[in-house]
Amino acid sequence: MTKHIFTDATHSRIIEMAWEDRTPFEAIERLYGLNEKAVIAVMRRSLKPSSFKLWRARVSGRKTKHIKLRHPETSRGYCPTQYKQR
Repeated sequence: MTKHIFTDATHSRIIEMAWEDRTPFEAIERLYGLNEKAVIAVMRRSLKPSSFKLWRARVSGRKTKHIKLRHPETSRGYCPTQYKQR
């Protein structure tokens, strides 16, 4: 397995994207070169064991975390109200 070295900001963004319901693993792979297995490894190393278990339960089987399982009309990776402008 290739060892990826990321800045703290990039590492934090990968974790944030992994937690987001509508961000598929394929988007993380496209941006940072980490497949689903590598993202799981990052999450396992970065989170407390209880937080990792919660995250795994949350994303396991979730259709929005895999592009192939999504409804064909879902073309965006986030909710339109997620990034509100003030």
